[in-house]
Amino acid sequence: MERGTSDEVGYATGLWHMVQVGLRELFPGYFALIMATGIISLACGMLGLPILAQALFRLNIVNYAVIATLMLARLIGYPRLMLADLTDHARGPGFFTSIAGSCVLGTQFVVIGHENGVAWILWGVGVTLSFTVIYAFFAAVTLRGVKPDLETGINGAWLIATVGSQSIAILSTLLLPTAGAYKTALVTFALIMYLMGCMTYLTIIPLILYRFTFFRLTPAELTPPYWINMGAVAITTLAGATLIMNAGRSSLLTAILPFLKGLTLYFWATATWWIPLLLILGVWRHLYRHFPLRYSPQYWGMVFPLGMYTACTIRLSQAVDLPLLAPVTPYLLAIALFAWSLTFAGLIHELVRDFGRPRLPESPARPS
Repeated sequence: MERGTSDEVGYATGLWHMVQVGLRELFPGYFALIMATGIISLACGMLGLPILAQALFRLNIVNYAVIATLMLARLIGYPRLMLADLTDHARGPGFFTSIAGSCVLGTQFVVIGHENGVAWILWGVGVTLSFTVIYAFFAAVTLRGVKPDLETGINGAWLIATVGSQSIAILSTLLLPTAGAYKTALVTFALIMYLMGCMTYLTIIPLILYRFTFFRLTPAELTPPYWINMGAVAITTLAGATLIMNAGRSSLLTAILPFLKGLTLYFWATATWWIPLLLILGVWRHLYRHFPLRYSPQYWGMVFPLGMYTACTIRLSQAVDLPLLAPVTPYLLAIALFAWSLTFAGLIHELVRDFGRPRLPESPARPS
């Protein structure tokens, strides 16, 4: 009996240590799981798969609650680590996923759940995070004394700043019918966020392309978030298409409709251009250089662009009357669902493995 009690105490101690380590080392960009699950759910709804769309919506509510709780626990328990991550060139942009994750889930509440009240709350969370997290990061990396060079300091996650702005633009546009007297202010805000997202993409992507072409790139450095190179313009396409399809609600949108259509088509073409190059780089990384393919939370940064490209292609074909794009969208969704399933299975396997074998601490805990 004593031996069993001792084993239970040891297991509980090891489990608590694992939770502490997990919080200290929690990946800042884990809201990308919400982004990926949410956009695939929305794409399923667009293509007439309501049961799957609802299932992923319900799952995403749980995902959001769990990840938000973990992030809040880390903020309370390890504030200095959170601040260090936020002001780091490589890890800081991961926090931008909290903006997009909140607004993508809010969009699900509007389109799938038909719960505009919850959507407004998530819109408020997204807007607040946008004006705190993004400006805190860019101010910190601008003012810090010691900075990395471009080769090690920039990655595809920087473009999640664009994703965050565009997710706010999309949710703002979808909330117009419930905005009442604030409809004009909200549509203006949506348009401004859309244009700000365009600005951040056009500012950051030249730096990333310069890093690609003029610095040595190792397999370890070619991380999955580089797929945001494509995902950022895919969500920009979706935001533009959403504005176009709601132009009748605003005289401002009606006046600039030709501009919106041209810009939206341009960004979809840009997203399409990225796909073959990213596939070639992936083959080089995993097949030619034999980089191991195992679960990492960064792979959600690859799943999200696949789902977003599907959704934006569906909406673009409707917004600018391009029916020739429609036949390919079910195949795009199948690819995105396959990638999501593999990544989610990897997450479950990782959690089961870790919780099945908690280890006792070998050294003093890292200070917060």
